Amino acid sequence: PTTGGRQHHHYRSSSEHKRSNQISTMPPDASKTRPGDESSLHDTKEETFVVQKQITNEELRSHNTPFDAWAAVHGKVIDITDFAKRHPGGDIILLAAGKDATVLFETYHPRGVPSSLLDKLSVGVMKEGEIQNSFYSWDSEFYRVLKKRVVERLKERNLSRRGSAEIWIKAMMILTWFWGSLYHMYMAETFVAAALWSMCMGVSAAFVGTCIQHDGNHGAFSTSRSLNKVAGWTLDMIGASAFTWEFQHMLGHHPYTNLIDVEEEENKEKGIDSDFQNRDQESDPDVFSSYPAMRMHPTNIQKPYHRFQHMYAPILFALMTLSKVLMQDVEIVLSKRLYHIDVACRYASTLNLVRFWGMKLLSVGYMIGLPCYFHGVSNGIALFLIGHFTCGEVLATMFIVNHVIEGVSFAKKDSRVVDNNKDVGKPMNLHGSTPMDETRREASKANPQLPEVPFNDWAAVQCQTSVNWSAGSWFWNHFSGGLSHQIEHHLFPSICHTHYVHIQDVVEQTCHEFGVPYRNEPSLYVAYGKMINHLKFLGNEKKLS
Repeated sequence: PTTGGRQHHHYRSSSEHKRSNQISTMPPDASKTRPGDESSLHDTKEETFVVQKQITNEELRSHNTPFDAWAAVHGKVIDITDFAKRHPGGDIILLAAGKDATVLFETYHPRGVPSSLLDKLSVGVMKEGEIQNSFYSWDSEFYRVLKKRVVERLKERNLSRRGSAEIWIKAMMILTWFWGSLYHMYMAETFVAAALWSMCMGVSAAFVGTCIQHDGNHGAFSTSRSLNKVAGWTLDMIGASAFTWEFQHMLGHHPYTNLIDVEEEENKEKGIDSDFQNRDQESDPDVFSSYPAMRMHPTNIQKPYHRFQHMYAPILFALMTLSKVLMQDVEIVLSKRLYHIDVACRYASTLNLVRFWGMKLLSVGYMIGLPCYFHGVSNGIALFLIGHFTCGEVLATMFIVNHVIEGVSFAKKDSRVVDNNKDVGKPMNLHGSTPMDETRREASKANPQLPEVPFNDWAAVQCQTSVNWSAGSWFWNHFSGGLSHQIEHHLFPSICHTHYVHIQDVVEQTCHEFGVPYRNEPSLYVAYGKMINHLKFLGNEKKLS
């Protein structure tokens, strides 16, 4: 039954679901067993036949809350409701509720997951044709070999894939910096001094975002579920919402980097609001959400003002955190959606809603209320804005260069295209070429028996759509919170950023061995310049086919 357009479901426990999804039969010859036979009923092997329930996409989507969570992994549907309470990575697993979680499953478990556990959690399989065809391929050995080598490297260095004292000490230093700057801003005797401390606070807030909450919300800050939760909560502490970040970053950007749903973008251009439930989840909001203010993906139509975007982009970057804190966070919690992403996996929980609104009110108090008390209303608001402008500019400077830069590839998915064209699934740069074509040719010269890697192999796409800067540098890795090793981060989001310098050479060597692109710019300065040039080119080129 439906009421007000919302479906109401009768929830059953995991064990009840599993009992309903399997049929047990008596031994085939049990009824024929005769007294005196050597084989009697009690020693006849009982056979159990399991008929797996065929699950539709609509049914999968209905189990999308923290209290009733199903997820699909390579076509198998698992009930993660109870398992989330003992999941080693914490309740991060609930982000998969109601979705095809194949990418999340593969990327967050470099050591793999026992098939016996999946069988234990299984409630059925997806009905054929129910889940939309994925853009990605999982057929090659590239990612499997890479994961095995990275795990071995961490074992050699006696490193856990999650964080330890190195990141914890760093986190305490950054938090001291943040609260110290905030206190000195309150106590400053002049507005100029307060403004300088506000800028200092803004820089420290950016480092909270890149060096603490990032690892915490990825489940990489610690082996402790509680410490990961506290680290993730620091994003709420600086005024933003960790939940919003999870939706956009972990459910949108990370799995589907630089991938855009062509059909949905065309609908937007025509003013058509497509059905939310039927939208394709494989689309990166980081590249389409800035449109039409900025054109970051070549599939989008160029507007006349885009030819100036390389000049006004830094101004928009400064507004980034402010718009998220004051607008996007609130819009999402009220609408229960972020673009094409269903957010019930978090906001169906009253406790999470209390956390959201409670931290919003609390952070407004010490980031706006107290500055207004000490320096007057107008100056207090100005200090709040100065801090955010600084934070936004620092954050954007470090991370936008990783995916929006000269030579990087972009991917597009169009469900209307039959995949019988060899170019379907090939990420391409702005000039219509595929850099992986060249790297494969070069690698085949050294190894004529080069292992096959599809252009749309998920791990290979991450390498084609991401760029490092200052790779191998311990200092810049710490400074950026691992953003300088973006390729390693996208391939292994559950590994703490402090470990990227230890696995960087393994990733690069394996990429070269398989003919997969691995790009690194010599410095952030060079990368930023190429990002500006890229925006200039995009702003002056017509829509690419």
